[in-house]
Amino acid sequence: MDERTPAEKRQEAGVVAAAVYQGGRKIADIEIDEAGKWAKREGHVVWIGLYEPSQELLERVGRQFSLHHLAIEDAFKAHQFPKLEEYQDSLFIVARTAQMVDGRIAFGETHLFVGVGYVVSVRHGASSSYAHVRERCEARVERLSEGEDFIVYAILDFIVDNYFPVLDAIDDRVEDIEDHVLTKTMGGAEIEQLYTLRRDLLHLRNAATPLSDVCRRLERSDVVAIDPVMRPHFRDVRDHLRRVQERIDTMRETLAFAFEASLMNAQMQQTDISRRLAAWAAILAVPTAIAGIYGMNFEHMPELKWEYGYYVVLGATAMVCAYLYYRLRRAGWL
Repeated sequence: MDERTPAEKRQEAGVVAAAVYQGGRKIADIEIDEAGKWAKREGHVVWIGLYEPSQELLERVGRQFSLHHLAIEDAFKAHQFPKLEEYQDSLFIVARTAQMVDGRIAFGETHLFVGVGYVVSVRHGASSSYAHVRERCEARVERLSEGEDFIVYAILDFIVDNYFPVLDAIDDRVEDIEDHVLTKTMGGAEIEQLYTLRRDLLHLRNAATPLSDVCRRLERSDVVAIDPVMRPHFRDVRDHLRRVQERIDTMRETLAFAFEASLMNAQMQQTDISRRLAAWAAILAVPTAIAGIYGMNFEHMPELKWEYGYYVVLGATAMVCAYLYYRLRRAGWL
């Protein structure tokens, strides 16, 4: 889903923004083909944002920063699992993004190329524009002066923070299911919705959990291109991811309970119906048996010649049925 502003769309196809910074301040917007020269200048940082770029554009960017061809290939295909790979003096980071689209979670990908003097972000699929991240970073000159490390942190933090609105939207639906699960039996549509929510939450968990491992690696002292001063910031991102995982697990457990409770409720209703049918069958068995006896057409039956025999048999049958109804009613079967 393309959320670029009109100004962004006027850029070169696939290029959302390309700028160079010095001391945390933006110097100028630059062309892709001159990005490499700016990145090599002392104290300068090039930040390029791409949205679903062509392979030719990615290769142009790769030539500017000597990016590894395998990383370029992965960034173009955009079907990667969250990961962090090191290539000599640069990093390649993959993160999964998420947004609510038409009541479902839509997933996208962000690929980050990080090296001394440059950060290149490549977005695919459902993702909020990083123009907001760029604006916030440019407003915090002192923090942006920390260079490419802070940019990477800001983007990853933005990705993780965007998980929470998704979780809030799903949480409302989970609470609605939980409120109604004990009052009515789920139909086919409700069960399908429950299954879909659990599957979407599993996909979101599969996106968030590996990203936590990426942030853990960024904290390590042996990862290139990351200043030790910035490493605690990635621990903060991990804390947010831990909250995401906890909320996902809680909602998945709630949905599992809702499904089990619905099954138990349906089984209880079936059991209740079965008991009612059995109770009425027991009551009806009495007149059926008596009628069956009188329908056997024996010649010598004392009651046949008794004036009140018909009424006595009917009365006795009614009394037995009433007694059975009373006892079954007290037992909770009716």
